Amino acid sequence: MDQRISFVTLAVADLARTHTFYVDGLGWTPELYVPGEVLMIRAGEHLVLSLWAEGGFEAEVGPVRRGPGLVPVTLAHNVRTEAEVDEILDLAAAIGADPVSRARRRDWGGYTGYFADPDGFRWEIAVNPGPVGALVLPDPGE
Repeated sequence: MDQRISFVTLAVADLARTHTFYVDGLGWTPELYVPGEVLMIRAGEHLVLSLWAEGGFEAEVGPVRRGPGLVPVTLAHNVRTEAEVDEILDLAAAIGADPVSRARRRDWGGYTGYFADPDGFRWEIAVNPGPVGALVLPDPGE
């Protein structure tokens, strides 16, 4: 089996609200949008973010756990500079992301902050030092 991830699939409560957040707010381009069913966005060379309406997700995968607390998943978007981290967090706040945790330097050497999409999925916006941080970034010319 190849060592890779092809899809990150998230069950969302309101697909139209999710579309507004990702497409209209963040400016991402859908590969596929079926209102009321699914929104698919290419998130990398061989990676798709699939946002399913909860009903369809539950019909195929099983019941969604509900209750207080955080969704136990984070998605990361890495950038090259601290200024880019701050810019993206400002954009998320401007389009209504709640909460937004301002970026700060972490004990492990990175600079990161978080925002939540309309369903509470946390996005980490990060500058990661060292070889692993460089591994996840496209070449500067791309």
